[in-house]
Amino acid sequence: MLGQGRGGGGQAAPIPPGPAKNLRVLPADTNIQQTMGAFRTALGVQCTYCHVQGDFASDDNAKKSMARNMIRIATDINAGFPDGKRHVTCYTCHRGEAVPKMEAAAPKATPAPKPPE
Repeated sequence: MLGQGRGGGGQAAPIPPGPAKNLRVLPADTNIQQTMGAFRTALGVQCTYCHVQGDFASDDNAKKSMARNMIRIATDINAGFPDGKRHVTCYTCHRGEAVPKMEAAAPKATPAPKPPE
């Protein structure tokens, strides 16, 4: 679920000072700057992709609900690893794009061998 931002154009909106509001999935002690930066990078988007400009606590953007669901899924998957480490993040599937990759890229063609001289 972590990374840093490209794509989406412009600068990331500043996160309002003070404690985060309306956290439903992330723990209260989450480093919001770092975590949101990771989401921006993993999806290649800016804050308003999931948040309402000027009201980050608002739930009016449906993508915020989807993001919460995806965080739950990644958390559940990671909980299944006995080493306690994070193995799956948003970047695992998104690879810097808003729409996750559904299949691997086609393999590159192997050049034909040169005939002996």
